[in-house]
Amino acid sequence: MHRLRLSAFVLALVAGLTTAGRAQAEAQLLIDASTGKVLHAENATYPWYPASVTKLMTAYTSLRAVKEGKIKLDSLLTVSKNATAQAPTKMGFAAGTRVTLDNALKMIMVKSANDISVTIAEGVGGSIDGFSDMMNANAKRLGMTQTSYVNPNGLPADGQITSARDLAILARALIREFPEYNSYWNISSIRYGRRVMRNYNSLIDRYPGADGMKTGFICASGFNLVASASRNGRRLIAVVLGAYSSGVRAQKAAQLLERGFNSGGLSWLTPSLGSVDALVPIDAAPPNLRDEMCGPHRRKPPAEDNDEDEDQSAANGSENGAPRAMSLTNLKPAEGKYVLGPAIQNPEPIVVFTGPPGNPDKEQVAAAKPKRGKKTAAAKTDDAKPEAKPDAKPKPAAKKKKAAAAQ
Repeated sequence: MHRLRLSAFVLALVAGLTTAGRAQAEAQLLIDASTGKVLHAENATYPWYPASVTKLMTAYTSLRAVKEGKIKLDSLLTVSKNATAQAPTKMGFAAGTRVTLDNALKMIMVKSANDISVTIAEGVGGSIDGFSDMMNANAKRLGMTQTSYVNPNGLPADGQITSARDLAILARALIREFPEYNSYWNISSIRYGRRVMRNYNSLIDRYPGADGMKTGFICASGFNLVASASRNGRRLIAVVLGAYSSGVRAQKAAQLLERGFNSGGLSWLTPSLGSVDALVPIDAAPPNLRDEMCGPHRRKPPAEDNDEDEDQSAANGSENGAPRAMSLTNLKPAEGKYVLGPAIQNPEPIVVFTGPPGNPDKEQVAAAKPKRGKKTAAAKTDDAKPEAKPDAKPKPAAKKKKAAAAQ
């Protein structure tokens, strides 16, 4: 009898540890954007650090202020010294630079610019604290019961918490409340002067029907992604939190979306998971994935733009005994076609600028003109030479900044 009890205790302990390990490794959620119906959920109500997916609420709060007549999209915001002090990734504008809210929103959605997020917060809410109060009020109104904000960009902070459930609720609200601003979520790239900056969301232009939304990364959270896609009149929202690299999070989001789009008439066979609002929150501290994401076992310091080497090594085997996911090109749906591949389309970058509408700053106009003897096609891109280079090889005194860089 004692042996049976001991065996049962051991099995329960192992099961508990396994469940805890899974909960702290990754969270996934797939919902129907129209109905809010949950199609797949894994650790969806486990608290998580949002990183730069925070900027979805920054955009929501800004657009709501526009809708309420408190500010206009062509209103000029001023970059402060506080904004310039934010960690990369950022646009790097000098203090005193002015930018319209419209251009600022495009910069945070594509470049994930932390300095411009603060510029928006100070311009719309008066201060970071004032804007955070607005963000939290909106989260409460939307029923995001596991979310709290202390900054507009997602840089590490103990009080900056969310969950896959809450992020899906937010993404659904953006789609439903601001259909006229849908273009903000699926911009492939932006051009500032001669600089071209591509969207870190690699599903854009690589996954059929992809139309949003936002990526995020800090060491504590792992690689996060809120993605949306439309097909045959149906729109789905996928949330992936805690992936090992930006490539892996794209794979998993695409797999979730394919699962939803291909379920078809067989959906009645799966048990109902209810609506996203009805998912029951878990009362726990968010997992800290710093050691796994930013430990010495990584071949390269983790960042939004160096996932290909990590994914290729993963495809070739395992690292430190831990198997990793396939490379992007190995991801296939059931019918055998590649889910992700070369760009489906290659639209021209959306031009962004500083200064008032119709009268951009003279310095930017000069920078946009190609130099003699050089072709415009040779324009530098952020993908070729990331602006966040200081994060890759920090000085010893700057290690904390490296871990803090949210993209």
